[in-house]
Amino acid sequence: MNIVIAGAGEVGFHLGQLLVEDGQSVTLIDTEEEILAHAADHLDVRIILGDVTSILILESANLYNADLFIAVTTHESTNMLSSILAKKLGAKKTIARVSNPEFLQPDQKEYFKEIGIDSVLSPRYLAAREVKRLIRRVSATDIFDFEEGKISIIGFTADNTSPITHKTFEDFYNQVSDQHFKVFAVLRNGITFIPNKQDKIKPSDHIYLSTDVSDFEQVNTFVGKTLKKIKNIMIIGDTPVAKDTAKILEKHYQVKIILKNERDCKIFHRDLDNCHVIKGDPSNTDLLIEEGLENMDAFIAMTSNSETNILTSLMANEQGVYKTIALVDNPAYTHLSQKIGVDTIIDKKLLAANNIFRYVRKGNIEAIASFHGVSAEIIEYTIDKGNRMVKFALSELGFPDGAIIAGVIRNKIGIIPHSNFQLKLRDKVIIFVLPEAMKKVESMFK
Repeated sequence: MNIVIAGAGEVGFHLGQLLVEDGQSVTLIDTEEEILAHAADHLDVRIILGDVTSILILESANLYNADLFIAVTTHESTNMLSSILAKKLGAKKTIARVSNPEFLQPDQKEYFKEIGIDSVLSPRYLAAREVKRLIRRVSATDIFDFEEGKISIIGFTADNTSPITHKTFEDFYNQVSDQHFKVFAVLRNGITFIPNKQDKIKPSDHIYLSTDVSDFEQVNTFVGKTLKKIKNIMIIGDTPVAKDTAKILEKHYQVKIILKNERDCKIFHRDLDNCHVIKGDPSNTDLLIEEGLENMDAFIAMTSNSETNILTSLMANEQGVYKTIALVDNPAYTHLSQKIGVDTIIDKKLLAANNIFRYVRKGNIEAIASFHGVSAEIIEYTIDKGNRMVKFALSELGFPDGAIIAGVIRNKIGIIPHSNFQLKLRDKVIIFVLPEAMKKVESMFK
């Protein structure tokens, strides 16, 4: 695909990197020469220096031949205007990064399409929504719901206290007779693999399973986790995503948020309805303890500094806080945090990439998910008319070794399929795919 990205900053660079690694042809546009030089030094991309709202600049990017235009500058109005112009100049699909929550409402979707913007995304809103999901299902380290939870993809960490540790996956499955769970992947020492029945579960393994069970207590029982009810939450950070997260959580939980300066305290106090806003240095562990950290059920670190977020989350863990979540902006911290004990990390760039990659993959794709540190994608395909897979049982489809069906949604009902299961027209199929199997899977769902 030919893809043009407007904005070569943090999000644009990350998207460019992922798309180039995926074999796409990428053009980056930015007004900052230094930022473009950095991109040119590290990525195999074409660069254009200029204003993305200039028709001449957009024409020089060959928009008439672009399959996808992604506007992710830090200015919402620039993203929207450039997307509208790009569509007029011939771009097949356009995506604009926004910050106004009003633009994310479902009823705005058709309006934006009419003016030339096919999709809008907000990395910080995606991050806040991810936190809400994780708090709601607290024992999970990762979670992604397909079709509002008809099939849920859930990540857990095995530890020495878990009854499943040191057992084989065959033993694991023998505990379950109702076929509502399926383990499809394991992340161990930075390596992602699809386990076989003889593989043993080791301490610190990150286990990923799919389920059609809506009652999360059943999932916890299955993996041997104790479910704790979340009531009190502490958030640190003066970032927009911290405020968005507090806004979402304050409706259901007792939320305390700690900010460094007086000005931010006033803004947060004005914009939030039911949060206890406190002025103080979020990196000061004595202050956090004084503010009752040990009485918190969850701790969410969302400062602009990844190191502060990781260290304070570790400290919260030592104080006995049940759920810790840290916002990071560097992929290198992903494996580190998992090894040293941070419960869950969130990266806005990864969440944005998940949202965008469904426009890049071949086939009728409903959604894409990926998890921190896991070198694979989880893709929801729809079975189109004429797809030959409806003629065979799953065991006869010849799936590559690096792919596995995690679940199927049929007539709005989630199913964990067995080997004799046969797909039907309009089924939504959720597949875990390692990079080496991607081309084969795409060809099967074209």
